[in-house]
Amino acid sequence: MERLPYEERLIRLGLFKETMCPICLEYLMDPVTMDCGHNFCQGCISNYCDKWEEYGPLECPVCRDWIRKGSLWPNWQLGNIVRKIRQLELNPSKENLCETHQEKLNLFCEEDREAVCVACWRSPQHRSHKVLLMEEAGSTVKRPVTLHVVPTCLFPACPLQEKMEAERQKILSVFKQLGQLLEDQEQLLLAQLEKLDKEIRKNQDENATKVSKEIPRLSELISEMEGMCRQPAMNMTLDPDMAHPELIVSEDGKSARWGFTEEDLPDNPERFDILPCVLGCDRFTSGRHCWEVEVGGGRFWAVGVARESVRRKGWISHNPEGGIWAVERCGDQYQALTSPESCLPLNQAPSRMRVSLNCEQGQVTFFDAENQGLVFTFPPASFTGEKIRPWLQESTGVEILFLHVSV
Repeated sequence: MERLPYEERLIRLGLFKETMCPICLEYLMDPVTMDCGHNFCQGCISNYCDKWEEYGPLECPVCRDWIRKGSLWPNWQLGNIVRKIRQLELNPSKENLCETHQEKLNLFCEEDREAVCVACWRSPQHRSHKVLLMEEAGSTVKRPVTLHVVPTCLFPACPLQEKMEAERQKILSVFKQLGQLLEDQEQLLLAQLEKLDKEIRKNQDENATKVSKEIPRLSELISEMEGMCRQPAMNMTLDPDMAHPELIVSEDGKSARWGFTEEDLPDNPERFDILPCVLGCDRFTSGRHCWEVEVGGGRFWAVGVARESVRRKGWISHNPEGGIWAVERCGDQYQALTSPESCLPLNQAPSRMRVSLNCEQGQVTFFDAENQGLVFTFPPASFTGEKIRPWLQESTGVEILFLHVSV
């Protein structure tokens, strides 16, 4: 079988790219590894960092991940692998080379009984030893010598060949481990991708189910609103006998504003005495009703409905348990007065709020009257045998106006 070139063999093993520097596209020299896992020649990445550091945060040339200072770590194991590959590439016919100097082993040290190169012979280790040319060493024992092969009679255990074979097996083992590692990583990523795909499909199915359940309710609300719009409008008024002393109700009873100072009003049992609240004159025990409240630019207000028996004296619980179903604005925050409060992520400040009441179903819903957007729907409650009245609270001095009601 024809022996493949080393580059092609490395490509087929999937490791050619791992031994190449992404910057110079040559074999890695003194490879270093970054936090993101990519490897570069130490010189190449150092020059890259010096060149681009003045333009802003450094990024990996491969994945664009940030490069932290001092995050380049020498990769000795990868450097050894690249060195072995280059040795094999320079000596594809398995020519015997000195591992230290990469020179031909054309001399034989008689004292150490091993093949050496010229550089080894000149080193202190062999300088005083007697050496022979490989051809002379072979003729001395009268055994034929093939080119670049040490006669086996001179080495009982052939240590050089054993070392070469050991290195070859080591390289094959390393590449096999790397190949297995890449295969395991591939399977792991594919499994994670499949899990993510299942989660996405599950979320899509759940969202589709939720939407399908919401469609009938929204259709019912739309029909309800359309029916109310076709019905004649009725003016709504506020009950001044129930208004807080600092809450000024207009003479026609259609608006209220905070007066900052208390009026000289009788402290009757129906009047709110702590918070600036007021109830509407209308009482609802059945049917569907809808009205709009103009809140203007007020930053502290609340609108909704309340049981007629709601507490008037002392501190009031602003939630269904206290007999109030409402939404409020408190500065820049909007919330439904549930227990605890529910934050309302409104995109813009509504100037008119629409309140929808369904007595039979115990449903209270709020809309932005300008864009018809749904603001909040309270969970169903029981209004049986109880009179429900409009309710509002205002504490900024901005007039709140009751516009109309449809029955």
